[in-house]
This record gives sequence, structure tokens and C-alpha cells, in this order.
Amino acid sequence: MSFDLRLPIGALFTLFGLILAADGLFAGRLVLGVNVNLWWGLVMLLFGGLMLAFAARAKNRTSAAPHAPSARPRSH
Repeated sequence: MSFDLRLPIGALFTLFGLILAADGLFAGRLVLGVNVNLWWGLVMLLFGGLMLAFAARAKNRTSAAPHAPSARPRSH
């Protein structure tokens, strides 16, 4: 079993994205008419979700793969 760095990265970005998006929703501060905290929170949430999805996909792919080496002959 190997360590997949996408899992903690995805968890941290998801957590920080939730916090930042919530701050953007409830604080309502605007910079040049744009709620920067809300938009960047959503971007971080999306990125974190993608990292978690990639980590889950890699885990499913490795658990479904056979552990025995393939019996195909090598070509030289």
C-alpha cells in the first residue's frame, strides 16, 4: 500500500474552500464589486473535490487490479 498525496491535499482544499465560501456568503465583503472570498472558496472546493475524486479513483483502480504479474511474454 502506498501513500497517495491527493487525499490530504483534497481534504485540506475542500475544508479551506468550505470555510472561505462560507465567509464569502455570510460576511458579504466586496472588492471592486466582486465577492472574492466566495469565488475563491468555490474554486478551492472544486479543486479539493477533484483531488478527492482522483484519489478514490486511483484506490479503486489499484484494488481492482490483479496483484500477480502478467503472463504475457516480453518482446525484445
